[in-house]
Amino acid sequence: MITVRELYHDYTGKGPYAVRDVSFSIEKGEIFGFLGPSGAGKSTVQNIMIRLLGLQRGQILYEGRSIRDMDARFFNRIGVSFEHPNVYGKLTGYENLKYYAGLFSVPTQDPLRLLDAVGLKDAAHRRASAYSKGMKQRLVFARALLNDPDILFLDEPTSGLDPVTAGTVKHLILDKKRAGATIFLTTHNMYIAEELCDRVAFLHEGQIVAMDSPRSLKLRYGERSVAVEYEEDGQVKKDIFFLGNEGDRRSLNDVVAGKNVQTIHSQEATLEQIFIKLTGRRLA
Repeated sequence: MITVRELYHDYTGKGPYAVRDVSFSIEKGEIFGFLGPSGAGKSTVQNIMIRLLGLQRGQILYEGRSIRDMDARFFNRIGVSFEHPNVYGKLTGYENLKYYAGLFSVPTQDPLRLLDAVGLKDAAHRRASAYSKGMKQRLVFARALLNDPDILFLDEPTSGLDPVTAGTVKHLILDKKRAGATIFLTTHNMYIAEELCDRVAFLHEGQIVAMDSPRSLKLRYGERSVAVEYEEDGQVKKDIFFLGNEGDRRSLNDVVAGKNVQTIHSQEATLEQIFIKLTGRRLA
């Protein structure tokens, strides 16, 4: 569906590269996540893929056709939600979507229905300048769905949203996936990546350092562990034992055999822990 090969980008023309030797492919109907901290190059890659930035070096192919050969009709099939909401403040939420709908040469969805879907129906006729950051984020997300795109680019789609609203946005993303859309999602939020993405790529200082499904990355790089709460000398203690360590396995057996165990839970590495292990820095 989408193929990116040996992508490089240099903002200054003097180096260093903000993105270098980035290659990946995305299957139709897949949610592919770019996971990395701010400044890693995630938005740069997305902006090249949507032609907001020019392609300097490398290849980007959509169904085998180079992005260099795409005409304006390309924008009819993509939807984009930016991390920093870019809305017309003097227009209402409804007017923002109505104006944007006029830019497409394909049928568009009912703006009020989309505003209702993201919880903005009651604010549809208020100026966007009066919206909170989270409301603007929802407006930009709704705008990305206007043309019923079959390719979605979502940059931190739940940033600034409360848990309930974030859950609504996640359900809408999964609905698009079930409808056959291909989704490129950039985030530093490991929970979003684990919940939504079929595969993720770890981006660090402009380069991909690992790429696979979240589960496969955990199995490859994570350490299996068990958290045990037990009573000792009238107090509840908690220890974590790593199953790949022979000494920890013996200690775990001793605790289970000789202590009053209250809880025992298996644990797996998080994507955050794996990213730290591979890069030495946190996602956020």
